[in-house]
Amino acid sequence: MIQPQNPLIIQSNSTILLEVNNPLFMKARDAISSFAHLEKSPEYMHTYSITPLSLWNAAALGMTSEEVIERLTEYSKYPLPQNVADDIAELMGRFGRLVLENSSEGLVLRCVDADMLHHLIRHPGLSHLVGERLDPYRVRVAPEHRGLIKQVLIGIGYPAHDRASYIDGAVHPIDIVERLPGDLPFVIREYQRQAAENFIGSADAPGGSGVVVLPCGAGKTIVGIYAMSLLKRRTLILVTNITAAHQWRREILEKTTISPEDIGEYSGEEKVIKPVTIATYQILTYRKKKSESFVHYDLFNAENWGLIVYDEVHLLPAPVFKFTAELQARRRLGLTATLIREDGHETDVFTLIGPKKFDVPWKDLERQGWIAAARCVEIRVDLPTIDKMRYLSLPPRQQIRCAYENPEKLAVVRDLLDSHRTDQVLVIGQYISQLERFAAEFSVPLITGSTPNAKRDELYDAFRKGIIKTLILSKVGNFAIDLPDANVAIQISGSFGSRQEEAQRLGRILRPKASGEQAVFYSVVTRESKELDFAMNRQLFLTEQGYSYEIRYREL
Repeated sequence: MIQPQNPLIIQSNSTILLEVNNPLFMKARDAISSFAHLEKSPEYMHTYSITPLSLWNAAALGMTSEEVIERLTEYSKYPLPQNVADDIAELMGRFGRLVLENSSEGLVLRCVDADMLHHLIRHPGLSHLVGERLDPYRVRVAPEHRGLIKQVLIGIGYPAHDRASYIDGAVHPIDIVERLPGDLPFVIREYQRQAAENFIGSADAPGGSGVVVLPCGAGKTIVGIYAMSLLKRRTLILVTNITAAHQWRREILEKTTISPEDIGEYSGEEKVIKPVTIATYQILTYRKKKSESFVHYDLFNAENWGLIVYDEVHLLPAPVFKFTAELQARRRLGLTATLIREDGHETDVFTLIGPKKFDVPWKDLERQGWIAAARCVEIRVDLPTIDKMRYLSLPPRQQIRCAYENPEKLAVVRDLLDSHRTDQVLVIGQYISQLERFAAEFSVPLITGSTPNAKRDELYDAFRKGIIKTLILSKVGNFAIDLPDANVAIQISGSFGSRQEEAQRLGRILRPKASGEQAVFYSVVTRESKELDFAMNRQLFLTEQGYSYEIRYREL
Protein backbone atom coordinates (compact mmCIF):
# COMPACT_ATOMS: atom_id res chain seq x y z
CA MET A 1 0.00 0.00 0.00
CA ILE A 2 1.34 3.46 -0.93
CA GLN A 3 1.63 5.92 1.97
CA PRO A 4 2.53 9.27 0.33
CA GLN A 5 2.83 11.08 3.70
CA ASN A 6 5.86 8.97 4.69
CA PRO A 7 9.46 10.21 4.16
CA LEU A 8 11.32 7.03 3.11
CA ILE A 9 11.85 5.50 -0.31
CA ILE A 10 13.57 2.13 0.02
CA GLN A 11 15.22 0.93 -3.17
CA SER A 12 15.98 -2.62 -4.22
CA ASN A 13 19.75 -2.05 -3.94
CA SER A 14 19.35 -1.51 -0.15
CA THR A 15 19.70 2.25 -0.31
CA ILE A 16 17.20 4.49 1.45
CA LEU A 17 16.12 7.96 0.35
CA LEU A 18 14.90 10.20 3.17
CA GLU A 19 12.96 13.42 2.46
CA VAL A 20 14.40 16.23 4.59
CA ASN A 21 11.35 18.51 4.46
CA ASN A 22 8.90 15.81 5.50
CA PRO A 23 7.26 16.33 8.94
CA LEU A 24 8.29 12.77 9.86
CA PHE A 25 11.95 13.34 8.89
CA MET A 26 13.39 13.30 12.42
CA LYS A 27 11.39 10.27 13.58
CA ALA A 28 12.35 8.30 10.48
CA ARG A 29 16.01 9.31 10.75
CA ASP A 30 16.16 8.18 14.37
CA ALA A 31 14.37 4.93 13.49
CA ILE A 32 16.89 3.88 10.82
CA SER A 33 20.13 5.28 12.27
CA SER A 34 20.90 2.14 14.29
CA PHE A 35 21.08 -0.09 11.19
CA ALA A 36 21.83 2.22 8.22
CA HIS A 37 24.67 4.60 7.33
CA LEU A 38 24.28 8.06 5.82
CA GLU A 39 26.04 8.28 2.42
CA LYS A 40 24.91 11.64 1.00
CA SER A 41 23.15 14.64 2.51
CA PRO A 42 22.18 17.31 -0.04
CA GLU A 43 19.50 19.82 0.87
CA TYR A 44 16.32 17.91 0.13
CA MET A 45 17.02 14.18 0.04
CA HIS A 46 19.44 12.17 2.19
CA THR A 47 20.73 8.79 1.06
CA TYR A 48 21.39 5.94 3.51
CA SER A 49 22.76 2.47 2.86
CA ILE A 50 22.05 -0.79 4.65
CA THR A 51 25.25 -2.85 4.82
CA PRO A 52 26.11 -6.24 6.29
CA LEU A 53 28.23 -4.58 9.00
CA SER A 54 25.52 -2.08 9.95
CA LEU A 55 23.04 -4.95 10.29
CA TRP A 56 25.45 -7.10 12.32
CA ASN A 57 26.13 -4.23 14.70
CA ALA A 58 22.37 -3.81 15.11
CA ALA A 59 22.05 -7.54 15.77
CA ALA A 60 24.83 -7.34 18.37
CA LEU A 61 22.79 -4.66 20.15
CA GLY A 62 19.84 -7.04 20.28
CA MET A 63 17.81 -5.83 17.29
CA THR A 64 16.01 -8.45 15.22
CA SER A 65 15.40 -8.50 11.48
CA GLU A 66 11.68 -8.21 12.24
CA GLU A 67 12.28 -4.92 14.08
CA VAL A 68 14.37 -3.53 11.22
CA ILE A 69 11.75 -4.48 8.63
CA GLU A 70 8.97 -3.07 10.82
CA ARG A 71 10.73 0.32 11.09
CA LEU A 72 11.32 0.50 7.35
CA THR A 73 7.72 -0.44 6.63
CA GLU A 74 6.37 2.12 9.11
CA TYR A 75 8.06 5.07 7.37
CA SER A 76 8.19 3.91 3.74
CA LYS A 77 6.10 5.56 1.01
CA TYR A 78 6.03 2.39 -1.05
CA PRO A 79 5.97 -1.32 -0.20
CA LEU A 80 9.33 -2.61 0.99
CA PRO A 81 11.05 -4.45 -1.91
CA GLN A 82 10.91 -8.15 -1.13
CA ASN A 83 14.59 -8.70 -1.89
CA VAL A 84 15.55 -6.05 0.69
CA ALA A 85 13.43 -7.74 3.36
CA ASP A 86 14.94 -11.10 2.40
CA ASP A 87 18.49 -9.72 2.54
CA ILE A 88 17.93 -8.17 5.97
CA ALA A 89 16.57 -11.45 7.34
CA GLU A 90 19.39 -13.42 5.72
CA LEU A 91 22.23 -11.17 6.90
CA MET A 92 20.98 -10.63 10.43
CA GLY A 93 20.22 -14.34 10.64
CA ARG A 94 23.89 -15.09 10.08
CA PHE A 95 24.93 -13.36 13.30
CA GLY A 96 24.98 -16.02 16.00
CA ARG A 97 24.90 -19.05 13.70
CA LEU A 98 28.57 -19.50 14.48
CA VAL A 99 29.58 -19.22 18.13
CA LEU A 100 32.99 -19.34 19.78
CA GLU A 101 32.57 -20.74 23.28
CA ASN A 102 34.29 -22.67 26.05
CA SER A 103 33.52 -26.31 26.67
CA SER A 104 34.99 -29.20 28.60
CA GLU A 105 37.11 -29.90 25.49
CA GLY A 106 38.48 -26.34 25.47
CA LEU A 107 37.70 -23.51 23.04
CA VAL A 108 35.32 -24.61 20.29
CA LEU A 109 33.58 -23.16 17.25
CA ARG A 110 29.95 -24.27 17.25
CA CYS A 111 27.58 -24.00 14.30
CA VAL A 112 23.81 -24.48 14.30
CA ASP A 113 24.07 -26.26 10.93
CA ALA A 114 26.27 -29.37 10.65
CA ASP A 115 26.48 -29.20 6.82
CA MET A 116 27.45 -25.54 6.97
CA LEU A 117 30.25 -26.28 9.44
CA HIS A 118 31.41 -29.21 7.30
CA HIS A 119 31.97 -26.91 4.33
CA LEU A 120 33.20 -23.87 6.24
CA ILE A 121 36.12 -25.67 7.89
CA ARG A 122 37.33 -26.67 4.43
CA HIS A 123 37.61 -23.03 3.39
CA PRO A 124 41.31 -22.37 2.55
CA GLY A 125 41.42 -19.41 4.94
CA LEU A 126 39.98 -21.45 7.82
CA SER A 127 41.15 -25.04 7.42
CA HIS A 128 44.60 -24.46 9.00
CA LEU A 129 43.09 -22.55 11.97
CA VAL A 130 40.73 -25.24 13.29
CA GLY A 131 41.48 -28.50 15.03
CA GLU A 132 39.64 -31.78 15.28
CA ARG A 133 35.91 -32.17 14.66
CA LEU A 134 34.36 -32.97 18.04
CA ASP A 135 30.87 -33.74 16.75
CA PRO A 136 28.72 -32.68 13.76
CA TYR A 137 28.23 -29.19 15.22
CA ARG A 138 31.56 -28.39 16.88
CA VAL A 139 35.22 -28.14 16.02
CA ARG A 140 38.12 -27.50 18.38
CA VAL A 141 39.96 -24.16 18.13
CA ALA A 142 43.41 -23.27 19.47
CA PRO A 143 43.06 -20.22 21.80
CA GLU A 144 45.75 -18.31 19.87
CA HIS A 145 43.62 -18.55 16.70
CA ARG A 146 40.52 -17.00 18.28
CA GLY A 147 41.00 -13.57 16.66
CA LEU A 148 42.21 -14.86 13.29
CA ILE A 149 39.20 -17.15 12.96
CA LYS A 150 36.84 -14.25 13.59
CA GLN A 151 38.61 -12.19 10.90
CA VAL A 152 38.34 -14.99 8.36
CA LEU A 153 34.69 -15.71 9.15
CA ILE A 154 33.54 -12.10 8.78
CA GLY A 155 35.42 -11.98 5.49
CA ILE A 156 33.41 -15.01 4.33
CA GLY A 157 30.24 -13.24 5.46
CA TYR A 158 29.45 -15.20 8.63
CA PRO A 159 30.51 -13.23 11.72
CA ALA A 160 31.18 -15.37 14.77
CA HIS A 161 29.48 -14.50 18.03
CA ASP A 162 32.32 -14.70 20.54
CA ARG A 163 30.89 -16.04 23.80
CA ALA A 164 34.10 -17.62 25.08
CA SER A 165 35.27 -16.58 28.52
CA TYR A 166 38.06 -14.16 29.38
CA ILE A 167 41.13 -14.25 31.56
CA ASP A 168 40.13 -12.55 34.79
CA GLY A 169 43.51 -10.87 35.17
CA ALA A 170 45.19 -9.83 38.39
CA VAL A 171 42.96 -8.25 41.01
CA HIS A 172 43.48 -4.59 41.82
CA PRO A 173 41.03 -2.60 44.00
CA ILE A 174 39.38 0.28 42.13
CA ASP A 175 36.39 2.16 43.53
CA ILE A 176 34.52 5.28 42.42
CA VAL A 177 34.65 8.20 44.85
CA GLU A 178 31.46 9.78 46.13
CA ARG A 179 32.81 13.33 46.21
CA LEU A 180 35.20 15.32 44.02
CA PRO A 181 37.77 17.89 45.14
CA GLY A 182 35.89 20.89 46.52
CA ASP A 183 33.41 18.48 48.14
CA LEU A 184 31.27 18.30 44.99
CA PRO A 185 29.19 15.12 44.62
CA PHE A 186 30.23 12.77 41.82
CA VAL A 187 27.46 10.74 40.17
CA ILE A 188 27.83 8.43 37.19
CA ARG A 189 25.24 9.49 34.60
CA GLU A 190 22.63 6.89 33.73
CA TYR A 191 23.80 6.46 30.11
CA GLN A 192 27.42 6.11 31.27
CA ARG A 193 26.36 3.46 33.78
CA GLN A 194 24.33 1.62 31.14
CA ALA A 195 27.18 1.75 28.62
CA ALA A 196 29.68 0.20 31.06
CA GLU A 197 27.19 -2.41 32.27
CA ASN A 198 26.31 -3.38 28.68
CA PHE A 199 30.01 -3.94 28.07
CA ILE A 200 30.45 -6.06 31.21
CA GLY A 201 27.30 -8.05 30.44
CA SER A 202 25.36 -10.36 32.73
CA ALA A 203 25.12 -14.04 33.56
CA ASP A 204 22.55 -14.48 30.78
CA ALA A 205 24.44 -12.35 28.25
CA PRO A 206 28.11 -12.22 29.26
CA GLY A 207 30.14 -9.36 27.87
CA GLY A 208 33.79 -8.46 27.93
CA SER A 209 34.53 -7.16 24.44
CA GLY A 210 32.90 -4.37 22.49
CA VAL A 211 32.70 -0.71 21.57
CA VAL A 212 30.86 2.14 23.28
CA VAL A 213 29.91 5.01 20.95
CA LEU A 214 29.31 8.37 22.63
CA PRO A 215 29.79 11.98 21.46
CA CYS A 216 32.93 13.89 22.36
CA GLY A 217 32.24 15.67 25.62
CA ALA A 218 29.75 13.02 26.83
CA GLY A 219 32.24 11.41 29.22
CA LYS A 220 33.61 8.33 27.45
CA THR A 221 36.52 8.37 29.92
CA ILE A 222 34.01 8.00 32.78
CA VAL A 223 32.56 4.93 31.04
CA GLY A 224 36.05 3.40 30.98
CA ILE A 225 36.71 4.29 34.62
CA TYR A 226 33.36 2.89 35.73
CA ALA A 227 34.05 -0.35 33.83
CA MET A 228 37.40 -0.54 35.65
CA SER A 229 35.62 -0.15 39.00
CA LEU A 230 33.17 -2.94 38.13
CA LEU A 231 35.94 -5.38 37.14
CA LYS A 232 38.58 -4.34 39.72
CA ARG A 233 41.45 -5.71 37.66
CA ARG A 234 44.82 -4.51 36.41
CA THR A 235 44.13 -2.33 33.38
CA LEU A 236 46.06 -1.23 30.29
CA ILE A 237 44.70 1.96 28.69
CA LEU A 238 45.79 2.80 25.14
CA VAL A 239 45.50 6.45 24.07
CA THR A 240 46.29 8.66 21.08
CA ASN A 241 48.96 10.90 22.61
CA ILE A 242 50.67 12.18 25.75
CA THR A 243 48.02 14.86 26.35
CA ALA A 244 45.31 12.19 26.40
CA ALA A 245 47.45 10.06 28.73
CA HIS A 246 47.75 12.95 31.19
CA GLN A 247 44.00 13.59 31.03
CA TRP A 248 43.21 9.95 31.76
CA ARG A 249 45.59 10.07 34.73
CA ARG A 250 43.91 13.24 36.09
CA GLU A 251 40.43 11.75 35.69
CA ILE A 252 41.37 8.45 37.34
CA LEU A 253 43.02 10.17 40.31
CA GLU A 254 40.10 12.57 40.73
CA LYS A 255 37.28 10.05 40.39
CA THR A 256 38.63 6.81 41.88
CA THR A 257 40.40 5.58 44.98
CA ILE A 258 43.54 4.60 43.02
CA SER A 259 46.72 6.13 44.41
CA PRO A 260 49.20 8.01 42.17
CA GLU A 261 51.81 5.29 42.83
CA ASP A 262 49.56 2.73 41.11
CA ILE A 263 49.33 4.58 37.76
CA GLY A 264 52.13 4.18 35.23
CA GLU A 265 52.81 5.93 31.93
CA TYR A 266 54.32 4.07 28.99
CA SER A 267 55.25 6.59 26.32
CA GLY A 268 58.14 8.27 24.61
CA GLU A 269 58.77 10.23 27.82
CA GLU A 270 58.75 7.43 30.38
CA LYS A 271 58.14 3.69 30.49
CA VAL A 272 56.69 2.72 33.85
CA ILE A 273 54.38 -0.28 34.21
CA LYS A 274 51.95 -0.21 37.13
CA PRO A 275 48.62 -1.89 38.00
CA VAL A 276 46.96 0.78 35.83
CA THR A 277 49.19 1.67 32.88
CA ILE A 278 48.42 4.31 30.25
CA ALA A 279 50.30 3.80 26.97
CA THR A 280 50.28 5.72 23.68
CA TYR A 281 49.57 4.06 20.35
CA GLN A 282 52.73 5.71 19.03
CA ILE A 283 55.04 3.89 21.43
CA LEU A 284 53.34 0.55 20.78
CA THR A 285 53.82 0.86 17.02
CA TYR A 286 57.44 2.00 17.27
CA ARG A 287 60.11 -0.06 15.53
CA LYS A 288 63.61 0.91 14.45
CA LYS A 289 63.09 -0.31 10.88
CA LYS A 290 60.03 -1.47 8.98
CA SER A 291 61.64 -4.87 8.58
CA GLU A 292 62.17 -5.25 12.33
CA SER A 293 59.73 -6.26 15.07
CA PHE A 294 57.82 -3.83 17.27
CA VAL A 295 60.05 -2.91 20.20
CA HIS A 296 57.35 -2.52 22.84
CA TYR A 297 54.97 -5.31 21.79
CA ASP A 298 55.67 -7.21 25.03
CA LEU A 299 53.73 -4.54 26.97
CA PHE A 300 50.53 -6.42 26.10
CA ASN A 301 51.71 -9.39 28.12
CA ALA A 302 53.96 -7.58 30.62
CA GLU A 303 51.24 -7.83 33.26
CA ASN A 304 48.25 -10.06 33.85
CA TRP A 305 45.84 -7.44 32.51
CA GLY A 306 42.14 -7.94 33.26
CA LEU A 307 41.04 -5.14 30.91
CA ILE A 308 42.46 -3.31 27.90
CA VAL A 309 40.82 0.02 27.05
CA TYR A 310 41.24 1.39 23.51
CA ASP A 311 40.56 5.13 23.60
CA GLU A 312 39.49 6.75 20.30
CA VAL A 313 39.23 3.29 18.74
CA HIS A 314 38.42 4.78 15.32
CA LEU A 315 42.06 6.00 15.25
CA LEU A 316 43.57 2.65 16.24
CA PRO A 317 46.75 2.10 14.16
CA ALA A 318 46.63 -0.99 11.94
CA PRO A 319 49.54 -2.78 13.72
CA VAL A 320 47.57 -2.73 16.98
CA PHE A 321 44.90 -4.87 15.29
CA LYS A 322 47.59 -7.52 14.79
CA PHE A 323 48.48 -7.39 18.49
CA THR A 324 44.80 -7.48 19.44
CA ALA A 325 44.13 -10.58 17.33
CA GLU A 326 46.40 -12.43 19.77
CA LEU A 327 44.69 -10.97 22.87
CA GLN A 328 41.16 -12.24 22.45
CA ALA A 329 41.11 -13.84 25.91
CA ARG A 330 41.51 -10.43 27.58
CA ARG A 331 38.57 -8.08 28.04
CA ARG A 332 38.65 -5.26 25.49
CA LEU A 333 36.68 -1.99 25.64
CA GLY A 334 36.74 0.41 22.69
CA LEU A 335 35.65 4.02 23.18
CA THR A 336 34.82 6.30 20.26
CA ALA A 337 32.58 9.09 18.99
CA THR A 338 32.23 7.41 15.58
CA LEU A 339 32.75 3.94 14.15
CA ILE A 340 33.73 5.50 10.81
CA ARG A 341 37.31 4.66 9.81
CA GLU A 342 38.72 6.25 6.71
CA ASP A 343 41.03 3.23 6.20
CA GLY A 344 38.16 0.75 5.93
CA HIS A 345 39.08 -1.22 9.06
CA GLU A 346 35.55 -1.13 10.53
CA THR A 347 35.28 -4.92 10.26
CA ASP A 348 38.51 -5.32 12.24
CA VAL A 349 37.07 -3.14 15.01
CA PHE A 350 33.93 -5.32 15.01
CA THR A 351 35.80 -8.63 15.08
CA LEU A 352 38.87 -7.88 17.20
CA ILE A 353 37.75 -5.20 19.67
CA GLY A 354 34.11 -6.29 19.61
CA PRO A 355 30.69 -5.27 18.28
CA LYS A 356 28.91 -2.09 19.25
CA LYS A 357 27.63 -2.46 22.82
CA PHE A 358 26.11 0.98 23.34
CA ASP A 359 25.21 3.94 21.19
CA VAL A 360 23.15 7.06 21.77
CA PRO A 361 22.31 9.82 19.26
CA TRP A 362 24.21 13.07 19.86
CA LYS A 363 21.03 15.11 19.70
CA ASP A 364 19.44 13.02 22.47
CA LEU A 365 22.27 13.95 24.84
CA GLU A 366 22.04 17.57 23.69
CA ARG A 367 18.33 17.65 24.52
CA GLN A 368 19.09 16.19 27.96
CA GLY A 369 21.74 18.85 28.57
CA TRP A 370 24.69 16.43 28.76
CA ILE A 371 26.44 18.00 25.77
CA ALA A 372 26.25 21.58 24.60
CA ALA A 373 23.79 22.65 21.92
CA ALA A 374 25.79 23.45 18.80
CA ARG A 375 25.25 25.40 15.60
CA CYS A 376 27.26 24.49 12.49
CA VAL A 377 28.07 27.26 10.01
CA GLU A 378 29.92 26.85 6.72
CA ILE A 379 31.39 30.07 5.31
CA ARG A 380 32.25 29.89 1.61
CA VAL A 381 34.80 32.27 0.19
CA ASP A 382 36.26 32.80 -3.30
CA LEU A 383 39.91 32.49 -4.20
CA PRO A 384 41.53 35.78 -5.24
CA THR A 385 41.35 36.13 -9.03
CA ILE A 386 45.06 35.51 -9.55
CA ASP A 387 44.96 32.34 -7.44
CA LYS A 388 41.78 31.16 -9.14
CA MET A 389 43.54 31.19 -12.52
CA ARG A 390 46.59 29.43 -11.06
CA TYR A 391 44.36 26.84 -9.37
CA LEU A 392 43.03 25.65 -12.75
CA SER A 393 46.55 24.76 -13.97
CA LEU A 394 47.67 22.84 -10.86
CA PRO A 395 47.74 19.04 -10.42
CA PRO A 396 45.02 17.68 -8.07
CA ARG A 397 46.99 17.54 -4.80
CA GLN A 398 48.30 21.06 -5.29
CA GLN A 399 44.79 22.27 -6.12
CA ILE A 400 43.64 20.92 -2.74
CA ARG A 401 46.37 22.74 -0.86
CA CYS A 402 45.81 25.95 -2.83
CA ALA A 403 42.12 25.87 -1.85
CA TYR A 404 42.80 25.05 1.80
CA GLU A 405 45.38 27.83 2.10
CA ASN A 406 43.20 30.46 0.43
CA PRO A 407 44.59 33.80 1.76
CA GLU A 408 41.05 35.22 1.95
CA LYS A 409 40.40 32.95 4.94
CA LEU A 410 42.51 35.30 7.07
CA ALA A 411 39.93 38.07 6.74
CA VAL A 412 37.09 35.67 7.55
CA VAL A 413 38.81 34.45 10.72
CA ARG A 414 39.67 38.03 11.72
CA ASP A 415 35.96 38.94 11.57
CA LEU A 416 34.98 35.81 13.51
CA LEU A 417 37.54 36.43 16.25
CA ASP A 418 36.35 40.02 16.47
CA SER A 419 32.73 38.92 16.92
CA HIS A 420 33.70 36.27 19.51
CA ARG A 421 36.06 38.39 21.63
CA THR A 422 34.61 37.15 24.91
CA ASP A 423 34.44 33.48 23.87
CA GLN A 424 36.94 30.64 24.20
CA VAL A 425 37.93 29.98 20.58
CA LEU A 426 39.85 27.15 18.91
CA VAL A 427 41.18 27.63 15.37
CA ILE A 428 42.00 24.23 13.87
CA GLY A 429 43.77 23.38 10.63
CA GLN A 430 45.89 20.93 8.68
CA TYR A 431 48.88 22.78 7.24
CA ILE A 432 51.58 24.03 9.61
CA SER A 433 52.68 26.91 7.36
CA GLN A 434 49.08 28.14 7.17
CA LEU A 435 48.65 27.89 10.94
CA GLU A 436 51.90 29.74 11.54
CA ARG A 437 50.64 32.62 9.37
CA PHE A 438 47.41 32.79 11.36
CA ALA A 439 49.29 32.63 14.68
CA ALA A 440 51.56 35.50 13.62
CA GLU A 441 48.68 37.55 12.19
CA PHE A 442 46.56 37.34 15.34
CA SER A 443 49.35 36.98 17.94
CA VAL A 444 47.79 33.74 19.18
CA PRO A 445 49.62 30.67 20.58
CA LEU A 446 50.01 27.71 18.22
CA ILE A 447 50.16 24.04 19.27
CA THR A 448 51.45 21.45 16.76
CA GLY A 449 52.86 17.96 16.98
CA SER A 450 56.33 19.42 17.55
CA THR A 451 55.27 21.55 20.52
CA PRO A 452 56.96 20.10 23.65
CA ASN A 453 54.48 18.32 25.90
CA ALA A 454 55.26 20.56 28.87
CA LYS A 455 54.51 23.63 26.72
CA ARG A 456 51.26 22.07 25.44
CA ASP A 457 50.09 21.38 28.99
CA GLU A 458 50.98 24.95 29.98
CA LEU A 459 48.97 26.45 27.09
CA TYR A 460 46.00 24.12 27.59
CA ASP A 461 45.96 25.01 31.28
CA ALA A 462 46.06 28.75 30.52
CA PHE A 463 43.17 28.28 28.07
CA ARG A 464 41.13 26.38 30.68
CA LYS A 465 41.67 29.20 33.16
CA GLY A 466 40.64 31.85 30.61
CA ILE A 467 44.08 33.48 30.60
CA ILE A 468 44.28 32.65 26.88
CA LYS A 469 41.06 33.19 24.93
CA THR A 470 42.17 31.75 21.59
CA LEU A 471 44.34 28.77 20.64
CA ILE A 472 45.43 27.65 17.17
CA LEU A 473 45.78 23.87 16.84
CA SER A 474 47.10 21.53 14.19
CA LYS A 475 45.79 17.95 13.89
CA VAL A 476 46.63 17.49 17.59
CA GLY A 477 43.31 19.29 18.14
CA ASN A 478 41.47 16.32 16.63
CA PHE A 479 42.36 14.07 19.52
CA ALA A 480 41.37 13.82 23.15
CA ILE A 481 41.93 17.21 24.74
CA ASP A 482 39.82 18.35 27.64
CA LEU A 483 39.00 22.04 27.15
CA PRO A 484 35.53 22.27 28.71
CA ASP A 485 35.08 26.03 28.25
CA ALA A 486 35.84 26.07 24.51
CA ASN A 487 32.61 27.19 22.85
CA VAL A 488 33.71 28.29 19.36
CA ALA A 489 35.72 26.27 16.83
CA ILE A 490 36.90 27.64 13.49
CA GLN A 491 38.08 25.03 10.99
CA ILE A 492 40.30 26.44 8.26
CA SER A 493 41.59 23.21 6.68
CA GLY A 494 41.32 19.47 7.19
CA SER A 495 42.25 15.95 6.15
CA PHE A 496 40.46 15.89 2.81
CA GLY A 497 36.92 14.48 3.29
CA SER A 498 37.41 12.88 6.70
CA ARG A 499 34.06 12.47 8.46
CA GLN A 500 35.71 11.22 11.65
CA GLU A 501 37.80 14.40 11.82
CA GLU A 502 34.71 16.57 11.47
CA ALA A 503 33.12 14.72 14.38
CA GLN A 504 36.26 15.04 16.51
CA ARG A 505 36.59 18.77 15.86
CA LEU A 506 32.97 19.54 16.68
CA GLY A 507 33.47 17.46 19.80
CA ARG A 508 36.07 19.90 21.09
CA ILE A 509 33.30 22.40 21.89
CA LEU A 510 30.52 20.07 23.05
CA ARG A 511 31.28 20.03 26.77
CA PRO A 512 28.19 21.44 28.50
CA LYS A 513 28.64 25.10 29.44
CA ALA A 514 27.87 26.45 32.89
CA SER A 515 25.98 29.34 31.33
CA GLY A 516 24.13 27.03 28.93
CA GLU A 517 25.12 29.03 25.85
CA GLN A 518 25.16 27.50 22.39
CA ALA A 519 28.49 26.40 20.88
CA VAL A 520 29.32 27.38 17.30
CA PHE A 521 31.36 25.34 14.82
CA TYR A 522 32.57 27.33 11.79
CA SER A 523 34.08 25.71 8.72
CA VAL A 524 35.71 28.13 6.26
CA VAL A 525 35.91 26.63 2.76
CA THR A 526 36.90 27.78 -0.72
CA ARG A 527 34.16 27.96 -3.33
CA GLU A 528 34.47 26.25 -6.73
CA SER A 529 37.21 23.96 -5.49
CA LYS A 530 37.89 20.40 -4.35
CA GLU A 531 37.75 21.67 -0.77
CA LEU A 532 34.02 22.26 -1.16
CA ASP A 533 33.57 18.67 -2.39
CA PHE A 534 35.47 17.42 0.65
CA ALA A 535 33.44 19.65 2.96
CA MET A 536 30.19 18.07 1.79
CA ASN A 537 31.56 14.61 2.56
CA ARG A 538 32.97 15.69 5.95
CA GLN A 539 29.56 16.88 7.04
CA LEU A 540 27.89 13.49 6.48
CA PHE A 541 28.47 12.10 9.96
CA LEU A 542 27.24 15.22 11.75
CA THR A 543 24.22 15.42 9.46
CA GLU A 544 23.42 11.83 10.42
CA GLN A 545 23.55 12.90 14.06
CA GLY A 546 20.94 15.57 13.43
CA TYR A 547 23.09 18.67 12.84
CA SER A 548 22.42 20.95 9.89
CA TYR A 549 24.85 23.41 8.33
CA GLU A 550 23.95 27.05 7.83
CA ILE A 551 25.65 28.24 4.63
CA ARG A 552 27.07 31.76 4.38
CA TYR A 553 28.91 33.43 1.51
CA ARG A 554 31.67 36.00 1.79
CA GLU A 555 32.21 38.14 -1.27
CA LEU A 556 35.64 39.52 -2.13
